[in-house]
Amino acid sequence: MQTVLDECTGAWGIKVERVEIKDVRLPVQLQRAMAAEAEAAREARAKVIAAEGEQKSARALKEAAEVIAQSPAALQLRYLQTLNTISAEKNSTIIFPLPIDFISHFIRPNV
Repeated sequence: MQTVLDECTGAWGIKVERVEIKDVRLPVQLQRAMAAEAEAAREARAKVIAAEGEQKSARALKEAAEVIAQSPAALQLRYLQTLNTISAEKNSTIIFPLPIDFISHFIRPNV
């Protein structure tokens, strides 16, 4: 901007030292283009942040699986912890799926 001002005013012997811009009007198309570009940049950052979160989550799940694999009782404790959380949230009915072979020991035929 300084170069352009110097070119225009130099021939008259005038030196412009300071310029204040008080009102800038951008064409509507340019405003829309700038808004679209800003929105695209925000979406790109959001996707990167979401991907980083997924990576951290996957690593944490892998570590949890390794801990559970080392202790068979850990899986049962985690299952009970989950049931406790579910029951605390709402009035819920929890159905325990059991193998038929397990139940058959408790059922006696009426013979």
